[in-house]
Amino acid sequence: MFCTCSRNFSISARISSDSAVMVSASLSTPGVFESIVTGTITAKVNDKVAFLVEAKQGGIFDIRNIPTEQLDPLLGIACPTILFPYLRSNIADMVTRAGFPPIHLAEINFQALYEQRLAQFQAQQAATNGGDNPIVIGEAAPGTH
Repeated sequence: MFCTCSRNFSISARISSDSAVMVSASLSTPGVFESIVTGTITAKVNDKVAFLVEAKQGGIFDIRNIPTEQLDPLLGIACPTILFPYLRSNIADMVTRAGFPPIHLAEINFQALYEQRLAQFQAQQAATNGGDNPIVIGEAAPGTH
């Protein structure tokens, strides 16, 4: 985790913030996966950056006897759902300990996010291949989500 702060602003000024969340997963050893959820918050006051926080919350998951076609949804939905509350808490704690007004990340529906990403991937594959090849997400992209 890191926090870059600039405290040259008036407390009465309105703080606007942008946030981004990214999910990734990788195979560590056979049956053991590392899942990482990264959150970035940039807070601005009158177009000046007040602070930038980026934190990563990771987990090691021992996943065995799961069919290959179910592996990608597990890594893209279940693992981030377990990790995200810890990431939210760490970011909120870091911001308030730095003396800034509290900022809390909103809840994320990782299933909806996964389905949106899957639809984009399928549309991209259809455009590239003319829609001829079936898509198996678990085998197509096991290292990155």
